[in-house]
Amino acid sequence: MIGPHASPVMRVIGALVTPFVLMFGIYVTAHGHYGPGGGFAGGVIMAVAVVVVRMVLPTSISHRLFPPGLGLWLMVAGVGLFLAVGLVTLALGGQFLDYDTLSLPLDEARERYYGILVVEVGVAMAVMGAMVSIVDLLGDTVEDPDDDTPDNRPGDGNDTPDGGDRVSSEVAP
Repeated sequence: MIGPHASPVMRVIGALVTPFVLMFGIYVTAHGHYGPGGGFAGGVIMAVAVVVVRMVLPTSISHRLFPPGLGLWLMVAGVGLFLAVGLVTLALGGQFLDYDTLSLPLDEARERYYGILVVEVGVAMAVMGAMVSIVDLLGDTVEDPDDDTPDNRPGDGNDTPDGGDRVSSEVAP
């Protein structure tokens, strides 16, 4: 169920825990290239933070914090970042994701460090975007009765004041 949770305790705890879950996901992503974790685990943890927001807060607030279409853009940007690093290493004469060919003004160990970090960030972005997009597409959005935006009103926009739908006068060919 996606939408505002009935329990105020769940709403408060969800809102308080979410920033810490997001921060932990960033930590796992940033330190995954030399320890446990990485882009996939960090991306899933950050997606969980967004899903918790979707589950406990009203739709208008959760969509303001993380718009529904942002997941797709995160996926595209993450895959693009991953491919950009790989294609740059190919263009510099190395193999795909061969960080030794990056030609940064750093020693070899730091070249690899920053190359892997950028790739891990790209993977985290792609995984987070994919997970949130899947939840948004499959989730059963519960409408908030207090939310009176046009997207959350029933009907197709042809509603009459008494709640019925107007019949279109156009005839299909």
